[in-house]
Amino acid sequence: MNRQKIIILSTVFVDVLGFGIVIPILPFYLTEFGASALTITILFSVFSFCAFLSSPLLGALSDRIGRRPVLLLSIFSTSVGWFVFASAVSIPFLFLGRIIDGIAAGNFTTAQSYLIDISNNDEKERIKNLGIIGATFGIGFILGPMVGGVLSTVTHAFPFYIAGSMALINGIFAFFFLKESNHNRNTEKLRYNPLDRILKAYRTLSLRPLYTKWFLFSVSVVIIQTIFALYAQQAYSFDSFQTGMLFTVIGLIIAFNQIVLLNKFWIKHYSYKGLERIMLVFAIIGLLLAATQNMYLFLASLPFFGTSQAVYRVVVANNAIQKADPRMKGEVMGIITSLMTGAMAIVPIAAGMLFEINLSYPFLAGTLFVSIAFILSYRK
Repeated sequence: MNRQKIIILSTVFVDVLGFGIVIPILPFYLTEFGASALTITILFSVFSFCAFLSSPLLGALSDRIGRRPVLLLSIFSTSVGWFVFASAVSIPFLFLGRIIDGIAAGNFTTAQSYLIDISNNDEKERIKNLGIIGATFGIGFILGPMVGGVLSTVTHAFPFYIAGSMALINGIFAFFFLKESNHNRNTEKLRYNPLDRILKAYRTLSLRPLYTKWFLFSVSVVIIQTIFALYAQQAYSFDSFQTGMLFTVIGLIIAFNQIVLLNKFWIKHYSYKGLERIMLVFAIIGLLLAATQNMYLFLASLPFFGTSQAVYRVVVANNAIQKADPRMKGEVMGIITSLMTGAMAIVPIAAGMLFEINLSYPFLAGTLFVSIAFILSYRK
């Protein structure tokens, strides 16, 4: 594996590691500040709202000025955001830390575009690179909760200092060793309006169904990410370490699917359309099992959550790139990410409200959205 790819994958890894750390620890960390469950979900939304605003801009910007400067900006901003979050003395400072990180949350989108650039329009290489980045995502999800659980025994803030330090070190390596990959620049004038880009995506008939189903699926993913730790804590009295281990299991499932099953089983035996439907069904099953409030069925939902997230993400990314204008690859990947972050900006607050009414309601709401996506998968 060449040095450029290693740096890109380490960028994704550090990002996901930090995200993996924050999800299981956040409810326990915010308890020290007297935050309610709704405040916790709002904190998720604030970061995602900022990412929603910035992701399409950074993706389109990387099409014009190159991947390298955008990646450097994002990496160093991530480091600053984590340091502010870790050193917070009040809830407003926690929000400030997540806002800083969210404003420059273009790492994953631009990293995907970078790997697509260096695949030289080879579909097999592109799928392989997307699979590798997905596997890195899974590994980060494995280690993030585990690292967070262990380091939180020092203090709940300590894991976030580590995440900030790792981002800083990664940024330094990228500054000195990362080369530019985008040699097919978009020369159109850059106009910034994130909603306009979403509307433009909607008007692209070839990609509209894909974007719609991806958004509906993203709702279920966001519900799981936002409510999971709170649900485990309140329904089963799990602590931060136990919750971290549950996320680690999901990460292992994601990594196993990306590294082993994606090419050797899923793509080999099923068409992309077939995989799309199978993964949507898996998501529905996982959500319904979790909604039962039975601990054993809740644990049984984890393989369905992990597998659906691992495979469906790759299917969507590959289908989008196949249909996109070659000069717009970064923007298309940015739109895909912004649809996810758009869901993350809206869904956590609604999920938090539903959660306060009944612990199962967020999972049932997610089931409804994924079911709609499944029905749409049969439309031409």
